[in-house]
Amino acid sequence: MSATPLAVLDLVPRSSGTGTGDAVRNAIDLARQAERFGYQRYWFAEHHLNPGVLGVSPAVSIALVAGATSTIRLGSAGVQLGHRQALATVEEFGLLDAVYPGRLDLGLGRSIGRQKPAVDAANQPTAAAFSAYVANRGGGEHTVEQRAGNGLLLPKQYDFSRLLATSATKVATLLSLLQQPGAYTPDYDTQVSDILAFLAGTYVSPDGVEVHTYPGEGAAVQVWILGASGGSSATVAGEKGLRFAASYHHSPSTVIDAVDAYRAAFKPSEDLAAPYISVSADVVVGDTDEQAAELAAGYGLWVRSIRAGSGAIPFPTPQEAAAHEWTAEDRDLVRDRIDTQLVGSPQTVADKLEQLRDATGAHELAVTTITHDHADRVRSYQLLAQEWTRRGHWTPGRAENQQV
Repeated sequence: MSATPLAVLDLVPRSSGTGTGDAVRNAIDLARQAERFGYQRYWFAEHHLNPGVLGVSPAVSIALVAGATSTIRLGSAGVQLGHRQALATVEEFGLLDAVYPGRLDLGLGRSIGRQKPAVDAANQPTAAAFSAYVANRGGGEHTVEQRAGNGLLLPKQYDFSRLLATSATKVATLLSLLQQPGAYTPDYDTQVSDILAFLAGTYVSPDGVEVHTYPGEGAAVQVWILGASGGSSATVAGEKGLRFAASYHHSPSTVIDAVDAYRAAFKPSEDLAAPYISVSADVVVGDTDEQAAELAAGYGLWVRSIRAGSGAIPFPTPQEAAAHEWTAEDRDLVRDRIDTQLVGSPQTVADKLEQLRDATGAHELAVTTITHDHADRVRSYQLLAQEWTRRGHWTPGRAENQQV
């Protein structure tokens, strides 16, 4: 049996009643513990203007935990290229690689950005950018619940236009704060090509000028593309022969679209001879199914805050979550995420992860876990690692876990 390594995807969550310092210290501690448990990678997401999610800069987050760990790979999942320059991204990861060589994964996400040409009407640049971003997700129209061949739930797809309808002004504000006035986001394929060229030392500007990036050129980083559907991200990853990270936790209805599109587009590269896939999942593990359900109780309210347009709230306690009066509209807003969160005992969750792995053909699985108490979160990762090892899916610390 081939190994199926596990990775950690960390949003640097903040729990209700705690501060920023607590969240950062928890991330450092969890990275140490994940390394001890045998997780292969520790990735940081990038989000902005969310009171309960503090991972605003993957490169800075990596720097904070790198010195506290020694073997676990550290990476971004991912750098949001909607408002980032290829040069700055390569320089940041080149600087990290200089101190922690051979441990970095540069995960690149497409994200929303201003598209050229802009239009004049108020808020229309944002609406156009958001609409183009959603349209370019690709994949089928998942208007009803579906099942993969092995029974994996592919829920009715969340209608992202609802988010724009409730938070267009906030999205406009976010873009105005993240991007320079008048700036626009280049084509994603071009951004990724530029990053690869900077790393390889082969970049030439449209005007024919050679540019060499120090730090960055020659950095020993693994480049990954993140994608939630069968759109441009999956195609770019495949055509360039890069590793691909698909999201079941963020867009469960389209995860099969994403991996299928990636495989269909894949062309071997110097770095990768065959497709290589990681799939992410929201997971909470407890000693029993009942305990895990209690630990995960705040998740629905947390997802609701995001999709209602206010941004992720600090993760609530089970008691705070129980006090919320749910409406039918509320439940519909979060149903796809609730139904696809993998919650239960180690045995229950490992069964579900095996189902996800087999349905997608994933070579690795990236686990994101949020509970109100840090100790419960650490234990969730520990229990999962122990069960995964017991089933023979990996041997923590062994070389066979280090696939490609």
